[in-house]
Amino acid sequence: MNLRLIGIGAGVLIILSLPLAGAIAGPDFAAQDDGKGGGLFSTLGLSDPLRASGPSRTSPASPAPSGAPSGPERPGPVEQPRTDSRCGPEVSSPYGVEAQTCVLVADGQTWGRSYYRNTSGRALDAVLAVMGPGGRTVQIRCALGGGDEPGLCETPKEDSAGAPENYSAVAEFAVPDDEGQLLLRSGSNSPAPGDG
Repeated sequence: MNLRLIGIGAGVLIILSLPLAGAIAGPDFAAQDDGKGGGLFSTLGLSDPLRASGPSRTSPASPAPSGAPSGPERPGPVEQPRTDSRCGPEVSSPYGVEAQTCVLVADGQTWGRSYYRNTSGRALDAVLAVMGPGGRTVQIRCALGGGDEPGLCETPKEDSAGAPENYSAVAEFAVPDDEGQLLLRSGSNSPAPGDG
């Protein structure tokens, strides 16, 4: 065979495989630390919802060299609104479900989120409800696959109608059949195991 043709084919193959390699590698969670040295979030490769994300720092723009034409300044990274969260403990059931449920508040909006891992080997249903002041309730149903990949179930964001401590969230994980056997309940206000 022609060596030039082999070289061109190998080059094309390498160029085409770079986006695929990046997609397979996924995000770099190695630089994130949940501050606990373990637990569900480090095991699942998720960041800790208890840690609020503050605004990102931007470095000051370097001045243009003297004599160089000055163009429009490039804006720095957009500051993300601070997200505060109130989470219950990480809980697990003997049926192979682990979860932690939180109420999140950012930019005048409140919503609920439940982080979970389903190691039961079967598909499950989750219902996440956020209860707020004045009997306001937002509820969503999430389907959990039969694999053991981590995931999250999240309600839509709603305008806040009171103080964050007036909100609570509860997630219930059940078998999706007529009986609907409840396997785990996780709440944002649940006491930690062993707290009485």
